[in-house]
This record gives sequence, C-alpha cells and structure tokens, in this order.
Amino acid sequence: MSKTLVLDKKQVQQKLDRLAWQIYEQNYKEKEIIIAGIADRGLLLAKKLADKLMEISNIKVKLATIKVDKDHPFYKDIEVDIQEKEYKNKVIILVDDVLNSGKTLMFGTKYFLSVPLKRLSTIVLVDRNHNRFPIKADFVGLSLSTTLKEHISVELEKNAGVYLS
Repeated sequence: MSKTLVLDKKQVQQKLDRLAWQIYEQNYKEKEIIIAGIADRGLLLAKKLADKLMEISNIKVKLATIKVDKDHPFYKDIEVDIQEKEYKNKVIILVDDVLNSGKTLMFGTKYFLSVPLKRLSTIVLVDRNHNRFPIKADFVGLSLSTTLKEHISVELEKNAGVYLS
C-alpha cells in the first residue's frame, strides 16, 4: 500500500510551534500547566510541545503520560503517571496525534473530570473529521477530511511526517 506524504518533518515542526504559541496565548497568566500525552505518539507530541513552551515562556510545564487501550477502553483502566493532587485546580492540555472517531480523546478527558480543573483543553496534530463521539480538539495542527477507508499515520522519529495511505 502506498503512502502519500501530507506533512514533512519541517511542516510538522511548524505546526507544533504554532500549537505551542496557541497554548501560551491561552494560558499566559498561568504559573504551571500540565501537558498530558496519550501514549505513544500523543506523548511524543506532548514532549515536543512542552519543550517549545518552556523555550518561549516562563510557564512551568509538567508532563504526564496517559495510557488508554485504544481498541478496548471500556475493559481496561486508564493509567496515568500523575497524582490527582498534582493536577487538581490546574490547566490540563490533553495531546494526541490523530483525532479519528473521538473515542480515545473522550476516554482521556474522562479521566480528569473527577476533580476540579481550571481548564481542560485538547490538542491533536491531525483532525480527520470523523467524530462519532461528542468531543472536538480545541487546537488542531491540520484538519484533513479523509474517507473512512484511508489511514493517517504520524511518524515522529524515523521518516518524520504525516502520511495518508
């Protein structure tokens, strides 16, 4: 199956830089924010966003990892490597690579809704516009309408880029 390059490494970095600036613009008064990445690629994106945010601002950034079983989220508990007291009454930015149906993002947000928060925002690198769940990304790198048969893959290390197959 052939893959078509949608965003190359430089374009991905430009999108991430812009997203980091948008996070900063929305949260410039905050002393600390939590950037929570959905493992695996969402976490890699979260690390890149956190690095850029620390480069452009004085906001303290705490990185969190969320593990969601993307195929069977109902049957396995969500694992998060951050304690409730660390994110209570704080701003949380939830990051994933691709918003397809919205299921993964929905379960990721659900985890944080049991405690009071200042704000919960969502970021995806690519929004495919196929939402089956009532959730949207607050910040989007690229909105790309695709057919249900097409697949978007995000590579962040070797052959970095966004591909359509």
